[in-house]
Amino acid sequence: MERRSFVRHAGLAGVLAAGAAPAVVHAQANIRWRLASSFPKSLDTIYGAADEFSKKVAAMSGGKFQITVHPAGELMPAFGVVDGVQNATVEMAHTAPYYFFGKDETFALGCAIPFGLNSRQMTAWMYEGNGLKLMREFYAKFSIVNFPGGNTGAQMGGWYRKPVASMADMKGLKFRVGGFAGKVVERMGGVPQNIPGGEIYQALEKGTIDAAEWVGPYDDQKLGFNKVAPNYAYPGWWEGGPQLDFFINQKAWDGLSAEYKAIVECAASYAHVDMQGKYDGRNPVALRSLVSSGTKLFRFPKDVMDTAFKESMALYAEIGDKNPNWKKVYADYAKFRADQNLWFRFAEAGFDDFMQQQKL
Repeated sequence: MERRSFVRHAGLAGVLAAGAAPAVVHAQANIRWRLASSFPKSLDTIYGAADEFSKKVAAMSGGKFQITVHPAGELMPAFGVVDGVQNATVEMAHTAPYYFFGKDETFALGCAIPFGLNSRQMTAWMYEGNGLKLMREFYAKFSIVNFPGGNTGAQMGGWYRKPVASMADMKGLKFRVGGFAGKVVERMGGVPQNIPGGEIYQALEKGTIDAAEWVGPYDDQKLGFNKVAPNYAYPGWWEGGPQLDFFINQKAWDGLSAEYKAIVECAASYAHVDMQGKYDGRNPVALRSLVSSGTKLFRFPKDVMDTAFKESMALYAEIGDKNPNWKKVYADYAKFRADQNLWFRFAEAGFDDFMQQQKL
């Protein structure tokens, strides 16, 4: 049977089931891109999202669109990936946007801010609300097109040599904390340190810092933080739902065919969902293991939470007074957050509150 006749009678589903890529994909040019990650290869969850993305792009393009993934430090430093994409040193990156709040505080809104959206709310803001539209308008200033590329879910509050019993313990605390949260910690009397994930253990071990946060039990156990700081805090009030992003150079994106653009979009969506699935699936087992080996859990006291919330809201207002980019995006973000919290209060929170009191 001739190919055109086969496609006409079998349809696209039949072609794919037969293991043959559609003719439109075969017509595409071979493309090779490089992706710079901000994460070490040892973290199969957060670094792994870029790997999953790359594999899906290759599979959906019949191997014609290949993206090699490079861990932090291989092509450029973890915090150099925005410059790398903007300057077209690489075609794309996978990173946590809040790492780059020093360029403009608005970057943090594309990832997580203290007392912000949880993971489901963040995804809703991106896809159903105005989040993706507003952040793309902002990223265009840096010649970047973004796609949501994973979420860790609510994080833990970090590892401490001594537990935090009150606000007094925050004074002078040298704390490795990701991105924008450092501004709030500083207002609380702490001394924030912005250190890449692969360098945290050494700083904590040597006493260069007093405490450090990364993500949650699965990653934290792999990084060995429990060996050098036994006290584990919760919740990570600065990261209720941190979103990772794929950043693509604007010219590289514009050079893709419509079919390749659709493949990138679909692969990113898959990686976005897959990453949180891995975290939600693996964190419970890791937490039990950590506690059984001597990790001591503690909850941030109320005065710390209240002070952090107050300082966060004051900070956002101050930034809005001087940064029009932030003011525009945060106004929409804050309204969406208020609506979401009202809804979650009755549905999700009500259900979760009951279930977490049950003996299962």
